[in-house]
Amino acid sequence: MRKTLLGLCMLSALAGPAYAAQTQTEAQRIAALEAKVQALEAELQQLKAAPPEATAQQPASAAPAPAAAGDTTQSELDALAATPGETATNDTEAVAAPAADSGGSNANAFNPAISIILNGSYSHHSLDPADYERAGFPLAGEAGPGPDGLSLGESEVSFASNIDDKFYGQLTLTAESEGGEDHVGVEEAFIDTTSLPANFSIRAGRFFSNIGYLNSHHAHTDNFFDRPLAYQAFLGNQYDDDGVQVRWVAPTSLFLEFGGELFRGENFPSGGAQHGGVGTRTLFAHAGGDVGTESSWLAGASVLKTQSDNAEDGFSGDTTLYIADGTWKWAPNGNTKDGGITLRGEYFLDDRDGLFVDPADPLVTAPWIGQRHGAYLEGVWRLNRTWDVGYRYDKLWADDEGPVASLFDPYRHSVEATWRNSEFSLIRLQLSHDKPNPDDSDNAVTVQYQTSLGAHGAHKF
Repeated sequence: MRKTLLGLCMLSALAGPAYAAQTQTEAQRIAALEAKVQALEAELQQLKAAPPEATAQQPASAAPAPAAAGDTTQSELDALAATPGETATNDTEAVAAPAADSGGSNANAFNPAISIILNGSYSHHSLDPADYERAGFPLAGEAGPGPDGLSLGESEVSFASNIDDKFYGQLTLTAESEGGEDHVGVEEAFIDTTSLPANFSIRAGRFFSNIGYLNSHHAHTDNFFDRPLAYQAFLGNQYDDDGVQVRWVAPTSLFLEFGGELFRGENFPSGGAQHGGVGTRTLFAHAGGDVGTESSWLAGASVLKTQSDNAEDGFSGDTTLYIADGTWKWAPNGNTKDGGITLRGEYFLDDRDGLFVDPADPLVTAPWIGQRHGAYLEGVWRLNRTWDVGYRYDKLWADDEGPVASLFDPYRHSVEATWRNSEFSLIRLQLSHDKPNPDDSDNAVTVQYQTSLGAHGAHKF
């Protein structure tokens, strides 16, 4: 018995230090775990207190952050090949939609980017705009000079966002004042596909046609206050309509795009929505590339065919409009933001076969069969990030025969100087000498201001 008690005492004495050491190790582990829990709780409290935009870390596969107006992260021609937005948009007016998300989530990925363009002007015309008549080209759409005096012009609000992994959407509303009355309208409202195979894309809704160069651009991206005479005469300033577009971009280093459109045919140069509401068809092709490191170019050819019934200029019948466009840019090291020269021109051929009904007197009718032409050439010199100056020459060639025939061909000279405080604001001075008919001249002075608020994608090439 004594031996047993002695053995137990010896075992207890030997096990004491080991047990104490084990107890101390477990205490250290528990303390470490408690410290980690406290750190996680503190971090959670910080995340709850932070604003939503600070916690929504954007994954690489989510939508890219919108660029400031005019900024590009790739070459302009690469942006032209993007799927959504305006013609793709470096020429996008809206933020380009990305490919399908490969994983993760982003609280802001599908929140619309909101852009607001505020535009206003003061103009003085030597010829009363109410007395303005253009020989050989009846005014239709938004053709003709702007109003005298102070004017709000056309401002716009745009919403653009990814819809899901296969679609992108954009809505652009315009606000303007005409004749003392304010008007708010839908300028564009469309969806784009973002994941069709083989570089195809489809657009559906209301949008600007991709014919020519300027037509697909919003007016606030222009180098001059007003559109060229050819756009006013043949497209009523700019052609948009309800329709669908199919576009394909070639997988080549040279930018190549081909496409076609079907439109309702409601707006000038169409009218009456013929062929069951599919009255206008277009085809277009554009090509572009770089020449060395300092020059780039873009060229295109387009055709618009439509059948109209009592269009705004009094024409009923078949119209085919052909357009050829070309742009060349030069800048030191290819950086057009700090300086450079842009040359651009477009040529229009309008072929008509139908009947003219005088809008002022429907009893006056006459066959309208003939061709009219128009063109413009402009050059803009970007002196630096703040200043640019430009000159544009417009000319129209009227038909020699027919109900609107004229031996006089209207023309116009315009010069502009633009000051930019930043990518988001500008003030422009423009002087123009317009000869719309053999008897009248219109000398105009215009001061324009323009600002951009909110997220706005890079502009087109």
